[in-house]
Amino acid sequence: MNGLYARVPRVCVSLSAQSRGVRLKWYREHGNRTVSDWGNVMFTDESRFDLEPDDKRIRIWRKQGTRNQPQNITQHHAFRGRSIMVWAGISLGYRTDLHIFKWDSVRAVRHRDEVLEPIVRLYAAAVGPTFVLMDDNARPYRTDIVDDYLESEGIARMAWPAYSPDLNPIGNFWDALGRAVSSRLTPPATLIELETALQEE
Repeated sequence: MNGLYARVPRVCVSLSAQSRGVRLKWYREHGNRTVSDWGNVMFTDESRFDLEPDDKRIRIWRKQGTRNQPQNITQHHAFRGRSIMVWAGISLGYRTDLHIFKWDSVRAVRHRDEVLEPIVRLYAAAVGPTFVLMDDNARPYRTDIVDDYLESEGIARMAWPAYSPDLNPIGNFWDALGRAVSSRLTPPATLIELETALQEE
């Protein structure tokens, strides 16, 4: 209709001028990395999957090529309700298993004991001294407990600009996983069914 198409508004975080500057600085420092350089980086993230996800049927009318314009973006807010928190890591040619936290929160000690020790440490050892861990600035990751553990294991961590989930390629994985679960013939109705669906997909 008159060059407009019904599309779901893009979701993004709200960025201050300072945050934009930090993101640009990060890009200038990392934009010239080679494929080989990135091959040593494990991108990690946690995500929450809800039994009643946000309604994706909302549509906006926009012209082609205007996806990123402010009027076509809706900001993301943490959703509430029964949900499952998961963690995973990806790198060039490798992915970890999906780790499901049995309680609906991630704390520094649990992150060290359930993720860093049994998963990241072993992968870092396999890659060798060039291994780099990428995690975001979530509070559990930026504690003395986690810092001390990574230092004791000799695991390097990539500096990461705040409010930059869109720079992390694992975000595409979360989107694909969520779509796969929600499009199942019989969508999960309980947390146990949701956990099973996430693992199977």
